[in-house]
Order: sequence, then C-alpha cells, then structure tokens
Amino acid sequence: MSRIVRLVRLEMWRQVIGWSGAWWFLLTLVIGQAVAPLLGLVVWLQVPGAGDRVGSYYLAVICVALMTASFENHTFAQSIYNGSVAAALLRPQPPVIGPLGENLAVRLWMFLLGVPLIVLVGLSVGGSFSPLAIMVALPALALAASLRFLFVWTLAMAAFWTERVHAVVAFGGVLIVLLGGSAAPNAMLPDPLRVIAQLLPFRSMLGFPAELAAGTLTPAETAAGYAIALLWTAALGGCAVGAWRLGIRRYTTVGA
Repeated sequence: MSRIVRLVRLEMWRQVIGWSGAWWFLLTLVIGQAVAPLLGLVVWLQVPGAGDRVGSYYLAVICVALMTASFENHTFAQSIYNGSVAAALLRPQPPVIGPLGENLAVRLWMFLLGVPLIVLVGLSVGGSFSPLAIMVALPALALAASLRFLFVWTLAMAAFWTERVHAVVAFGGVLIVLLGGSAAPNAMLPDPLRVIAQLLPFRSMLGFPAELAAGTLTPAETAAGYAIALLWTAALGGCAVGAWRLGIRRYTTVGA
C-alpha cells in the first residue's frame, strides 16, 4: 500500500508540473464547474426565508465541485484513442495510477485557481461554517472525490467501445447537476424525487458533503448519507474494475 501511495504522489506532482503551463485552460474548467452552483445560488436566494443557510450550502457546493471534478473523458479516454494506453500497460504499476495522479493534479490546480471565486462568493452571501461541521464533512468530501473519479473513469472507459465517450460522460455530468444538489438542495426536491436522489450516488458526489458543511443534516441523516456513500463507493469500484477488464481485453484483442 505504501508503494501505491508513493507512486500516486509522484505521478500527481509530475502532472502538477505538467499542468502548470495551462492555467488559462484550467480557469475555464473552474468556471465550468462553478456555473451550475452559481445559478442555483441565484435562484434559491430568491426563495423567502432562504437566508444564510442556502448561501453557505452553495458556497460549499462550489468548493466540493472544484475538489472533486473529473475529466477522464478528456485525459484517459484520449490515451485509448491515440494508443498511449498501451505504454501504461507495460509499466510495473497498476494502470489506475496514471489517471488518478492526473485527476488529483487537476483538482489541486482548480481549487487553487478557484480560491478568489470562493472568497468573492463567500463575502457576497455571508456564508459561514462551524469547525465541527467541516470536520464532519471532510470524510464525506473524500468519499465524494473517490465516487466522482470512479464514476467518470468508468464512463470514460466507454472509449474502448465507442468514439462518443464525451456524450456518455456529459450525460453523467447532467445527472450530477440535476440530482447531486447543484440545481437544487436535496431537501428542496419534491417527493418521491428527493428520496430517489438520496439513494442514487450523485448526491454523495456533490451535495452530501456540502449539506454536512452547512450544518443542515441531523445525526440520523448524516449516518444514512455516509452509509449510502460507502455502498456506492464499493459498487462503483467494482464497476470500474469490471469495465477495465472487459475494455482492456477488447483493446488487446483488436490490437493483436
């Protein structure tokens, strides 16, 4: 395990250096991730009695979105299309190291470049977070980052079968926006859509950590949210492994 951690850290810092010259492109990614939460913030602030809690929630959503964003349809999928994934197969390390290291590097740059936006929104809405709420939300943020990576990476592996991988991942992104808590907080959704959204993985990728940070959940709701996030992490991990095995078998067969 320590070897895996070292390999991920080395790959991450290699990618951090590699992405350092593309700050202008990273800014467009930051804007792209922030647009939906900002629109949701503007809409829900008009609701009577919304107050600071909605502002704090959407400020947390922006932070979570920047720290969990995944773009494997642009990075990993391209390695399949151009054949460079074959070189990764020859390295004496798990194939997930490369995509994961690049994923963490892009997230780090996006969060750093997004700090001015976060500060500006925070000052505008007057959002505030208690230290205890942040501590409770941190494990959920780690699960959200893992879930979103596994989800997007699994969808990106559609590149083994189709050239329309961007459409596949874009559809997944729409589900995250609509059901993950960006378009509307989970508590604001009508039944039974609210219950369905709670059971699906998308809220765990975005809204759940934000709700914890904003302090809008009861202890029972927190425990249930963590249980759902853990179950979906295991399920998507299995899906990612299965998709990789099927995809690489097809890739090597075609290339043989």
